[in-house]
Amino acid sequence: MFHLFSGLEFWIGVSLVLALTFVLAFEFINGFHDTANAVATVIYTKAMPPHLAVVMSGIFNFLGVLLGGVGVAYAIVHLLPVELLINVDTGRGLVMVFAMLAAAIAWNLGTWYFGIPASSSHTLIGSILGVGLANALITDVPLADGVNWGKAMDIALSLVFSPIAGFLVAGCLLLLFKRWWPSSKMHKTPEQRKQMDSKKHPPFWNRLVLVLSAMGVSFVHGSNDGQKGIGLIMLVLIGIVPAQFVLNENSTSYQIDRTRDAATHLQAFYTRNQDAVDHFLALSSNRHDSSHLPEQFHCDPQLTLATIDALRKELTGVTRYQELPAAKRITVRRYLLCLDDTAKKVASLEGLDSRDREDLNRLRADLTATTEYAPFWVIVAVALALGTGTMVGWRRVVLTVGEKIGKQGMTYAQGMSAQLTAVGAIGLANVFSLPVSTTHVLSSGVAGTMVANRSGLHGSTIRTILMAWVLTLPASMILAASLFWIGMQIAG
Repeated sequence: MFHLFSGLEFWIGVSLVLALTFVLAFEFINGFHDTANAVATVIYTKAMPPHLAVVMSGIFNFLGVLLGGVGVAYAIVHLLPVELLINVDTGRGLVMVFAMLAAAIAWNLGTWYFGIPASSSHTLIGSILGVGLANALITDVPLADGVNWGKAMDIALSLVFSPIAGFLVAGCLLLLFKRWWPSSKMHKTPEQRKQMDSKKHPPFWNRLVLVLSAMGVSFVHGSNDGQKGIGLIMLVLIGIVPAQFVLNENSTSYQIDRTRDAATHLQAFYTRNQDAVDHFLALSSNRHDSSHLPEQFHCDPQLTLATIDALRKELTGVTRYQELPAAKRITVRRYLLCLDDTAKKVASLEGLDSRDREDLNRLRADLTATTEYAPFWVIVAVALALGTGTMVGWRRVVLTVGEKIGKQGMTYAQGMSAQLTAVGAIGLANVFSLPVSTTHVLSSGVAGTMVANRSGLHGSTIRTILMAWVLTLPASMILAASLFWIGMQIAG
């Protein structure tokens, strides 16, 4: 890790330390902001003592980050347009990172202070979008190109539909519990259990499900939200010390060969499907060799074959990325990102059958195998920040989830329904590398069970949560865009 600072100017080294600190602070805040939702039901129903619950949740969050991969991390990174990702210099990278993180941290702390279950995912994504749009305005790039709108729409749909699904599925699950076990003690609240049965804890099987599902929520939260922190750190490292992190320097010769072969197969794929892709890639033109690439490199689909030619030349005979000079590694990454971006656009063209699209997606995976990665120390650092953050600051949100969403207290069956739904929804999102909000999935699940139980909802709490849901994205976008603009003015 400490080799990061070798050869860096003092102010860049200090900026790097501050940027990494900001990211880990964001993950720490995310821990006590979002993970309170993961333990809210298990604490409120007295299935576990609070301190044991948050410690266990912290451990499972840690494990979730370690084992979760990097799919969601790079879904976050690729919210920014490819042109910005390939042309970030140190100064712009610093301003971009600090604007995103300062906006996200400020909004997260504000909503946590007032006990509002707002979404860290919405906050972070809004901050990234704000920076992308502000960069477009500053650099006179069309707003349509300021953000990767395709990726943004995918993420927006997952963020919108996941809480709706949580509401409906949790409500239906509770109705099934009531139908199958209508007289079960699971339908009592902790208060009723204490008054009627003189028992402090839920019945054994209900308690077991509550504990296991709470730990499951913590694990999938870590694997989803932790990856957002990993993505942020990789943005920091690539933006500030690109020479060391644009490519995975630990890539084996096999992985580099696979990357080079993917470019060769990609060229063959385009040639084989020339009728379907020629209008987009201009394959019939003569600009097929690397001599046609402009000096100021940018992604141009009509220069795809020339880019493939240049990439193959750069990687010829290379067995380790350390063999390439720093400038060459940056260039190779630019080629790979552009080829991947173009291939993604080609996959959406009409005229390709489903098998061709699958082939193209496999080639994309090979192309990005050495660019979409995270060093182990990054994963561990994020896991520690998220896990330790889980162990503090949980009380405010637990009270909101347990008592203030519905007009009556939460029953054991409601807690189980909400948590099982959250595990399923977030776990499924992880499979498809989509960032979702643990806060919104679980809170909407609790609300769904309240409606299904005919308990009624606290209008004021629901309005507050919905207001935070509606305002988080635009507020974080505006805040991050403003900070980015101010930072760029100061940077000159």
